Amino acid sequence: MDAYKYIVGTSGYSFRDWVGPFYPPGTAGGEMLSRYVEHFRTVEVNFTYYRMPAADTLARMADRTPDGFDFWIKANQQITHEQNRSPAAEFLDALRPMRDRGKLAGVLLQFPQSFHRTVENRRFLADVIDDFQAVPRAVEFRHRSWQSPATLRGLQERETALVVPDVPDLRDLFHSEAVITSSIGYLRLHSRDAGKWYAGPAERYDYSYSKEELRAILGEWSGVQGAAEKVYTFFNNCHAGQAAENAELFRRLLGQIP
Repeated sequence: MDAYKYIVGTSGYSFRDWVGPFYPPGTAGGEMLSRYVEHFRTVEVNFTYYRMPAADTLARMADRTPDGFDFWIKANQQITHEQNRSPAAEFLDALRPMRDRGKLAGVLLQFPQSFHRTVENRRFLADVIDDFQAVPRAVEFRHRSWQSPATLRGLQERETALVVPDVPDLRDLFHSEAVITSSIGYLRLHSRDAGKWYAGPAERYDYSYSKEELRAILGEWSGVQGAAEKVYTFFNNCHAGQAAENAELFRRLLGQIP
């Protein structure tokens, strides 16, 4: 296993309930990124899903991180959830300062569970991938209808990473074995608690992975990691610092930290 192929981080970094469990007591919001980069060298930026990013905001974030640190930026909900492609050019424009600084890993296109594999949606997906052709892309599906060899072939042809989600064993959720569809692998760990999945976002991601679960995940990826230059691994179980704690545990299991 090539432990240093795994680039490990969390889905977001600015959470009040991480102060104490992960950040030192008294850490202010404006200090969190500086604290975060002491532990990890990548992060998913999620606020861009809720509001269009400003170029100067992303430039400041890039400037506050060390060389070798990079960002995955989640596409705005207008694009992925409202199926409106018109903001794509503006969104890409805002990423330019981060791209110029060499800090942009790519754009995460996370589609909702209501986005089923229909002819119309397949065409929309292909068009959106084309819209973001200038940057690396990763696509996350939530609905099981996308579990198809044709989905993998389409992403491979477009050099787009499939996000392999770790989610509860629920019938309608998208599941995938460890697989590489571009030059990178992409793993997102959400939760395995089926009872909380539909209880709302606050409870959905309230889950802590055990050491045994993380070891098993590494075993699943060991057979395919050789096909990737990097395997980005993000923990989205962000309640009360669990994502950060699990991400550090994952790095320990990899031997990246003592």
